[in-house]
Amino acid sequence: MCGRFGFYELKYFIQQLHQYELPFVEEQEINFAANYNIAPDTDIVALLGDQSKYTLALVHWGVIPHWAKAMPKVRPINARAETLAIKPYFRHMLHRTHCLIPASGFYEWKQIGQNKKQPYYIHRDDGKPMAFAGLWDIWKADASTAPVISCKIITTDANREMKFVHDRMPVILEPEHWKEWLDAGTAGAGSLLLPAKDGKLDIYPVSTKVNNPKNSQHDCIERQDVVL
Repeated sequence: MCGRFGFYELKYFIQQLHQYELPFVEEQEINFAANYNIAPDTDIVALLGDQSKYTLALVHWGVIPHWAKAMPKVRPINARAETLAIKPYFRHMLHRTHCLIPASGFYEWKQIGQNKKQPYYIHRDDGKPMAFAGLWDIWKADASTAPVISCKIITTDANREMKFVHDRMPVILEPEHWKEWLDAGTAGAGSLLLPAKDGKLDIYPVSTKVNNPKNSQHDCIERQDVVL
């Protein structure tokens, strides 16, 4: 799964969007601040795809389906790639509203004892930002309230490197596949929902201070030479 990640490279991500010819509009000026420890139920940066129109926006991490009559108590942050087409909560988005969720890296916790877990930080070996495959939706409580745009990250089986830590990982799309994923009607977009290729990731232990999302500074990603 992916329940915590960091993003502090918006400028570089935007440069990549221009490089790969993904013109976008900003729904509003994004009040971006680097966050090394992003927790669920917060607003995150996402590039929303909608019929070849791309919008960079702040959206809620934890999806709220448009058909919900009231704000659901459970707002999923992840969805398994293997069951997207059959889960009623997600399948209406699969061929309609895809998004990219940029990240500098993400965290996962490895069980190392009966009551102890060691956090690990995972990022691209080349130092470039990641882009997770995601789905998004728009929900309105009623006609008098502003719409809420929300999203979730798609997960898949862990690759060989990640299995050391966890058996799941987010779908990390290579830049040359970003446009193909964003255009939800593209035939074969679902074939992109695969584990990252081995050799693409750097994985190392970090301090347990990331267990608390209030800790969101650069020291969250500092390498721990010894697993404590």
